[in-house]
Amino acid sequence: MKPRLFSFCALLFALLLGPAHAQAPAKIEIKDDLGHTTQWSRPPQRIVTLLPSLTETVCALGACERLVGVDRYSNFPEAVNKLPKLGGLDDTQVETIVSLRPDVVLLAPSSRVTDRLRSLGLTVVTLEAKSYADVQRVLDKIGALLQVRDAQAVWRRIDALVGAAAQSIPPQARGSLVYYEVDRSPYAAGPVSFMGETMARLGLKNIITPEMGPFPKISPEYVVRAAPQLIMIGKRNADGLFQRPGWDRIPAIRDKRVCVFDAQQSDVLARPGPRMGEAAQLMAQCLREHYAKP
Repeated sequence: MKPRLFSFCALLFALLLGPAHAQAPAKIEIKDDLGHTTQWSRPPQRIVTLLPSLTETVCALGACERLVGVDRYSNFPEAVNKLPKLGGLDDTQVETIVSLRPDVVLLAPSSRVTDRLRSLGLTVVTLEAKSYADVQRVLDKIGALLQVRDAQAVWRRIDALVGAAAQSIPPQARGSLVYYEVDRSPYAAGPVSFMGETMARLGLKNIITPEMGPFPKISPEYVVRAAPQLIMIGKRNADGLFQRPGWDRIPAIRDKRVCVFDAQQSDVLARPGPRMGEAAQLMAQCLREHYAKP
């Protein structure tokens, strides 16, 4: 073959092959919080979520219609209440999950069914957020999985709402010493948790120290010694709060500076995901009510 003819044929072959090669879909690869790496040839179309914050994240990223089942505690947005509810941590309905034929199951690292689901041939991705940085990381992971171009747009909205909430805090509330009880055992929200980070953004001081972890179990006596000026607590844990032994010496109890959140508000406050901005707004409202000038 003459050199010029060979060059023409090579160019023609490259032009024919090039577009097909360029259009080949790139594989999606996700490394989860347990170190497992999974690949997909296209974004999953049938998704099961077994953690409310993951459910809300999928929906915030515009893929609510791809959900085919959720855990029993997922209740936002309203549309997910029509989906099959697949139990909780102790009674996950594995057989039902299998019957839903999901392309992926999103759950927490603490889930007890991860290995079983994998043994049944299901693709599992474990993700969980405990801090602001974790929330951003999970948004990126799920955004990559769903092939969302700008998953961090959700984070920018969260950050803007938290900033607006901080601007609305009465000056006299800033620097207040706060105890947030997440469970009456009692477990508290520490400063390294997403809840604690929101409190810090609002200018509050936490009675829990960073080395104690995100959600430490503490003694009632610790709270008495710490003498918080404000207590935040869910209604389900608040019964008998003012009658706890020795707690009448706590400034927050004495001055009746206690924010009691109903079940719906507690859900918003306790979920590290797209509604963290709304959670900051709830805390800010509490502060305005208790520290507004008479």
